[in-house]
Amino acid sequence: MRRTQLYLDDDLWETLRIRSQQAETSVSDLARQALREKYSTGLAGRQQAMRAFAGIWKDRTDLADSEAYVRVLRKGSRLKRLL
Repeated sequence: MRRTQLYLDDDLWETLRIRSQQAETSVSDLARQALREKYSTGLAGRQQAMRAFAGIWKDRTDLADSEAYVRVLRKGSRLKRLL
C-alpha cells in the first residue's frame, strides 16, 4: 500500500467524516472504497474493454495494406548484414 495526500473541500471532508462515523470506518477506507468502485473494473471490465477495442480498425479504407507494408520491411538486407 502507498501513502498519498488529498486536498478536500470543507464540505466534502465533513460529508466523509460523518459517513465514516456512520459506517464505523475511517475516511481513508471510504476514499479507497470509492476509488476502487470508480476506477478498478477488475478482470471482467478489462476483458469487456478489450473485446470492444479489438478490430476497431478492421473496416477502415483509408489505411494502406498492412500486409504489403510488412512484406516490404522484411525484404530489407538487415538480416544478411547481421549474418
